[in-house]
Amino acid sequence: MDENTTPETPSPWEPRLDRFLESVVFEDGLSEKTVSAYAADLRVWMAQLDESEIEAPAEVMREDVLDHLILLRDRGLGARSITRHLSALRRFHRFLVDDGIAQNDPTETFDSPRLLRALPHWLANDEVDRLLAAPDLSEPSGVRDAAILELFYSCGLRISELANLPMRDILLEESQLRVRGKGAKTRIVPVGRGAIAKTLAWLEVRGAWKPRDTTLFVTEKRGRRMSRGTVWQVVKRWALAANITQNVTPHMLRHSFATHLLDHGADLRAVQELLGHADIGTTQIYTHVSVERLSKAHKEFHPRA
Repeated sequence: MDENTTPETPSPWEPRLDRFLESVVFEDGLSEKTVSAYAADLRVWMAQLDESEIEAPAEVMREDVLDHLILLRDRGLGARSITRHLSALRRFHRFLVDDGIAQNDPTETFDSPRLLRALPHWLANDEVDRLLAAPDLSEPSGVRDAAILELFYSCGLRISELANLPMRDILLEESQLRVRGKGAKTRIVPVGRGAIAKTLAWLEVRGAWKPRDTTLFVTEKRGRRMSRGTVWQVVKRWALAANITQNVTPHMLRHSFATHLLDHGADLRAVQELLGHADIGTTQIYTHVSVERLSKAHKEFHPRA
């Protein structure tokens, strides 16, 4: 290793995975092939948890599992492979509960066939418009929520990036945010006019909540930084208010941000930088989605398709 190379921090999930694999080998007697498949699927899941900066089992929510399955679907995995992944996740999280490592199982309410039929894609432009217009701007919480939704869609932020966004990184005079992403890597993200206007409106009322944290977004009652779960509920609430039938999540807004950029001709490398992807292969997921949409449009509207 080069002297100037910083070794990667090991995932906090590795020891838990090791204990799980030992259990299914020595206590459950599963075959080597099955154990190997579990290990491969769960390492993909752990990588997603690491990217979302989720370190403890108590922090994993049902929606994190849903976002992971959506990501697998968008990478081109079929229903059978996604079902196998979900089976591995279920067994792993049940083990964490049974072993006293976790109190709750985020996979327990999933029904595989029904879930796979209901996995959401991206939001259409009119759905985005309805969602962004949904918050009640006569209430301070609605002003805050409008800024949250605008920044998600305008900047393609991860939920942890938005929840932890500090005031010092709001560079609205330059129409930018300084975003600290996975692995403490920093990127500069442009902010659209609508998001700037909604953020400025929120900043005008933010002080009335007597913030105790330096994050841009805080809770109404205590002025504390918002948890990932609280931010998630903001998105859920206004998606329902906007009568959007899809199961809208923060990751879906990030997904829509990237898909719409590519649909309108954005360069893949530029989208990679905006999303904070280390590997362009991850960003190419969205190219596949855009090509799929173009193919569908061609078949539907071209007279000789």
